[in-house]
Amino acid sequence: MTISTFLVPTLSAGGGCVALLAYQHQRQVFAWTRRTRRRDETNTEYDKPAEWLADLYKAQCSLTRKPCLADEFAEISQIGNLIEGIADNTEAVRTELRKVVECVKGYVATALPEPDPTAVRITVQEHRAQLVQAMRQETARGELVRAILAAEKKIKELRRG
Repeated sequence: MTISTFLVPTLSAGGGCVALLAYQHQRQVFAWTRRTRRRDETNTEYDKPAEWLADLYKAQCSLTRKPCLADEFAEISQIGNLIEGIADNTEAVRTELRKVVECVKGYVATALPEPDPTAVRITVQEHRAQLVQAMRQETARGELVRAILAAEKKIKELRRG
């Protein structure tokens, strides 16, 4: 018995094992690449809504605990319109985005009336009515915050896959 009769079958079997392992590894790498590419494509779908939700959160934070007139809601209304325009095109977060838009509209609707420049004094009843409206406004802002956070959470969950 020579070394070549023992060595050739061993080397060919070892080469076959190495080739099989390389093939399996390559399949795993390609599967991982496909998953990553799909996840990246999905994530880009949520980039704009996530950005607008962050902008909306910042805008409403600047109005926290501050009774606002209608003109102070301009930025919030604009961002709400952007979100409303894209809500129907993003199926996975459509419900959450619609809730955000609904809350934006409710919040903007609580704007305090413009003060009368000719009025010398404000009556007690008018003052109370403004306080009640300011409290409604703050409640609506709180609902908007909860809706924004729920939509952001849903987007984060979808991005994780």
